[in-house]
Amino acid sequence: MDEIKTPRGRIYKTTNGIAKLEWSLDFQPKWQGRYDNAQKYVDGETLTRCEPYIPKRTGMLILSGILGTDVGSGLVEWIAPYARAQYYMERKTPSQTGPLRGSYWFERMKQVHGESILLGAKRFMA
Repeated sequence: MDEIKTPRGRIYKTTNGIAKLEWSLDFQPKWQGRYDNAQKYVDGETLTRCEPYIPKRTGMLILSGILGTDVGSGLVEWIAPYARAQYYMERKTPSQTGPLRGSYWFERMKQVHGESILLGAKRFMA
């Protein structure tokens, strides 16, 4: 078989035997905006839903996530110099600013809200 066709595009073999993927002209404009919007949703929800889990003294660590993230890029990053230490440091006593605040905030948020974030992203793809 030298060619596979779908409505999204085709895969074919060139004369020198190399496989190539060619997207249909109407596929990229139709789906790219949906992918972009879904990614923006996931990034934004990650920042919003992590906030109650992030250690808080002054709020600087929380704000560093907003400043360090280009929403829609797929990379959510807390850029405060001490963010890494706060993320991995196990606390001996509960936080005074909220019972959820502490280490591994993304992993803990994902346990609680991960499915609903995925369902929300799927709505952009329908």
